[in-house]
Amino acid sequence: MHIDFTPDSDLYPFRSRWFDSTAGRIHYIDEGSGTPILFCHGSPTWSFLYRKIIVELRDRFRCVAIDYPGFGLSQRPPGYGYTIAEHATVTGELVDHLGLDQFVVFGQDWGGPIGTAVATERAERVRGLVLGNTVCWPVQTWTQKTFGRVMSSAPMQRRILRDNLLVERFLLAELRGKLSAAEAEHYRKVQPSPEARVGISVMPRQILGARPLLERLATEVPARLGTKPALLFWGMKDMAFRPAACLPRMRETFTDHQVLQLPDAGHFVPEHEPHRIAEAVAARFA
Repeated sequence: MHIDFTPDSDLYPFRSRWFDSTAGRIHYIDEGSGTPILFCHGSPTWSFLYRKIIVELRDRFRCVAIDYPGFGLSQRPPGYGYTIAEHATVTGELVDHLGLDQFVVFGQDWGGPIGTAVATERAERVRGLVLGNTVCWPVQTWTQKTFGRVMSSAPMQRRILRDNLLVERFLLAELRGKLSAAEAEHYRKVQPSPEARVGISVMPRQILGARPLLERLATEVPARLGTKPALLFWGMKDMAFRPAACLPRMRETFTDHQVLQLPDAGHFVPEHEPHRIAEAVAARFA
C-alpha cells in the first residue's frame, strides 16, 4: 500500500528519497553534510517529527531520517509484521546502503530501541547517541505495562484502526497549541485509513511483545555502546517515560553522558523543544 500524500515544502523542506529494502519501499530524507545523524522516530510519528531539528542542523551535519514500513510515506507491505525487530532490520539495511560511518544515533520513543538495535550491530561505526524519552530495556513500570495491555485489547485496537486514536488522542492532544492546523494534518494524512494504520496499531502490542529484543539490548547497549558519548534529552512532563523511573538507568548505561532536562516538555519532545535539542546536539557532536 502506497500513501498518496505530498508534504508541504514550507513545513517539510526536504527532498524525498526512496530505498527498496527487503521488506518494501521505504521513504527517507538525507540532508546536509558532515557527521551523519540517523534520526529514528517512534509511534505514531514519522520523520516529520524531526523537521525543525534537521533544518537547524543540516548546515553542520548529514541528517538522515527514515520512515519505517507502515509509517510516514513508506509502503505498508503485505506480510510485514511491523515489529520493533523488523524495523531495526530495515533501518540497518538503509544505514549499510548509505554507507554511514561514525554516525550518531538519534532516537525518541520506539526510536530508542530501534536505533540502539541498529547501533549495537555496528558499534565500531557509531560515534555517539542522542536519546530522549525512551528506554533500551524491557518496560518495568506498572503504567507502561498496563498501557500496553489496554491498547492491545480488541476494543482499543479497533479504535486505533477506525478512529486513528493514537494520533488524535495522544499525539495531537498533547501537542494542542503547539502545532498549526497544517502541521496536525501532516500527522493525520499519512494515516488516512484503517489499512494505513496497521503499523501504528502493532506498536502498543510491542511494549510486551518486543521483550526478547529489549532484554538483549539491556545487555548489549551498555556492553557495546556504553562508553560512546551520549546526549540524553528528557521531557520532564512525560507520563509514559517518567524521569524518575528512566533517567537514573540511562545515566548508568552511558558513562560519558550529558543530560538536557526540558521541564515544560511532554512525551513528543522534538515538537516541544526543537531549538534547545538542536543546540545541545551541535554542542555535543559538532
